[in-house]
Amino acid sequence: MTKVLCIVGARPNFMKIAPIMRAFSRRAALRGVLVHTGQHYDANMSTAFFDDLGIPKPDINLGVGSGSHAAQTAAIMAAFEPVVLEQRPDLVLVVGDVNSTLACSVTAAKLLVPVAHVEAGLRSFDRTMPEEINRIVTDSVSDLLFTTSEDANRNLEREGIAPEKIHFVGNVMIDTLIQHVELAKRSDITRRLGLTGGYALVTLHRPSNVDEPQALQELLSAFAAIEQTIPIVFPIHPRTRKRIQEFGLDGRVAAMKQLKLVEPLGYLDFLHLMMGARVVLTDSGGIQEETTFLQVPCLTLRENTERPVTISHGTNRLVPLTAPAIAAAARQAMAETPNGAKRPPLWDGKAAERIADVLAQWGQRR
Repeated sequence: MTKVLCIVGARPNFMKIAPIMRAFSRRAALRGVLVHTGQHYDANMSTAFFDDLGIPKPDINLGVGSGSHAAQTAAIMAAFEPVVLEQRPDLVLVVGDVNSTLACSVTAAKLLVPVAHVEAGLRSFDRTMPEEINRIVTDSVSDLLFTTSEDANRNLEREGIAPEKIHFVGNVMIDTLIQHVELAKRSDITRRLGLTGGYALVTLHRPSNVDEPQALQELLSAFAAIEQTIPIVFPIHPRTRKRIQEFGLDGRVAAMKQLKLVEPLGYLDFLHLMMGARVVLTDSGGIQEETTFLQVPCLTLRENTERPVTISHGTNRLVPLTAPAIAAAARQAMAETPNGAKRPPLWDGKAAERIADVLAQWGQRR
């Protein structure tokens, strides 16, 4: 039996690990041990997702909490090292690009434990993004690299990764979406929010958008224009709420009568809102993928994306970070009919099964 430590730390990781753990449970050759670093510790941002997605209770919780990038990464490494030494896994599996991904992959590599990276090869080519550094470093120390798109394969090959390490398996985020879409349809979140017609959906969390006063003011100006014609639902990240208060923008937010600020939502409620949105405005990578699969118009409030397949195959578009550009793009997106774009290859709900197959074969060859 191949023993795999499976690492989660933040909300995006939970949607990726859920189908992998299920695939492991169906294979006698694989034993998954779930380690939660505690990078996201708010109940609404962590526990609710475990409940919604049917993820088993973590076998190990490191409980590191928040901190600067350096402090948080160091805390995870210090807490994770003794776990690896005690558990003696055959493999450490990390997903995505958060600090937990970097910290646990480097720790495992230094202990000479093989590393598998799910969602490898994504590149924004913007090293001002902390996630880009996490992606590059994690891929460089990984022994098995599972990719979601063919452009990710090419990125890895350009960086000198041996082709035999790269496995194009599809997108585990879409596995989770497909499994839960019918349940999400039954959510009553629109009734609870008093929504009776069309609405826009917003998520913001990246430091480049919410930690810079000018950028955040520009975004709020865009929302003020959009909410004149359609309600906006904004599940607000704790840091974003804090920045609005720190920058003295509470009054501007309160003046937007059709801007509905709500606490972070569970997966099913959020998926329900995303399916019904006229347009989604986000700086999240995963939401670019989910809206592509659902064929919901998505405006990415960033200068670049590490997921170009969502533009070439999906409904996503990059929007300049100015209020007039964002408002105009939102109006255009809501006026258009779905373009019927084909979904990216292998985004079919079977990515986790492919990963499990590769790992079972890898374990036999050890």
